[in-house]
Amino acid sequence: MEKIRCLFQKTVDEDFIQAVLSNPRFKESILKIKVRPVEMKGNRLFQFESFTKTQAFHENLGANEAVGRLCGYMEEFRQAQISVRGMEYTVLVSKNGKVTVKSRVVGEEQKSVDLSHNRSKRYILQEGVPVPFLQDLGVMTQEGKIVRSKSDKFRQINRFLEFIEDILPRLEKGGELTILDFGCGKSYLTFAMYYYLHELKHYDIRIIGLDLKKDVIVRCSELAVKYGYEKLTFLEGDIADYNGVSAVDMVVTLHACDTATDYALAKAVGWNADVILSVPCCQHELNGQVRNNIISPITDYGLLKERFSALVTDGLRAKYLEREGYEVQILEFIDMEHTPKNILIRAVKTGKQAAGTGEQIRICEEFLQVQPTLGRLLDKGMMR
Repeated sequence: MEKIRCLFQKTVDEDFIQAVLSNPRFKESILKIKVRPVEMKGNRLFQFESFTKTQAFHENLGANEAVGRLCGYMEEFRQAQISVRGMEYTVLVSKNGKVTVKSRVVGEEQKSVDLSHNRSKRYILQEGVPVPFLQDLGVMTQEGKIVRSKSDKFRQINRFLEFIEDILPRLEKGGELTILDFGCGKSYLTFAMYYYLHELKHYDIRIIGLDLKKDVIVRCSELAVKYGYEKLTFLEGDIADYNGVSAVDMVVTLHACDTATDYALAKAVGWNADVILSVPCCQHELNGQVRNNIISPITDYGLLKERFSALVTDGLRAKYLEREGYEVQILEFIDMEHTPKNILIRAVKTGKQAAGTGEQIRICEEFLQVQPTLGRLLDKGMMR
């Protein structure tokens, strides 16, 4: 590892831009690490951002500590990409520990390094670039500026697109993809999906937005025609009753109330959808079912019982999806300060059932004396 230590020591003393460590030896803990320089109180530090499946952790270290930490991490990772001004280095570590270092000269476009601790977020949809649907929905002015009262909505849209960006490798470009958006509402995110996937990423997609509000459907349909979004359709209808397609590639359900989320998830499983993105809302069902004296310090208090029941609901939903052959993540959709309804369930079809998941579900449900709608729908195959 001395070769790696020398390289890290050299690069942090140069015009360091960033380092990315990837391809971990073990998939159970940290999956990727990003390092960049920051300036805090006049001191140059190196910010480590470590990513697990569901979380990101930050730590700021001085140069010597950073070199030591990087060397330590390279015992756990097989690849590192290091960028300094004018050069890029690639470090590869084989299974038997052989270290290979490659370097190449890069252009002079890398002239400056952003040392700000809280640098501006680079959004997928950028302020200053006019987007027609954002203008018509009142999020953006005609000049491309974000309307101040809609800044949270703008961040939410971009955050949602980041979740989609992460799963793009699971969406094949060979043919038409079908995406269903249950409970689309005013369709900020529906239009964003179409714009991002079709206009920016050039996927051949068909998106169907479904909602119970007729006036919303009429308005969104008019906008889709206005933008020339030929494969974006809006329909009035109920999640539980929709049978307009036989196969779906991705199902989106955002803030579908209470068991409407369960019907959407069951539909997605029945269609064998490759990707499911769900932001649950108003998880009331289990709040009326939970019975267990052992947890009475929680359930004796209405507010605590409500929050506990909501967490149990979404935890069981995730486990049911794992049982059905999905890899599931529970992610923070938007900051808690904006809304407590900020959990997003992201499920990607792998076909591999998590061992023992069915038994985990059974024990939990018996302990709490609950029978979630999603379990009933899946067990009976009602949505297939």
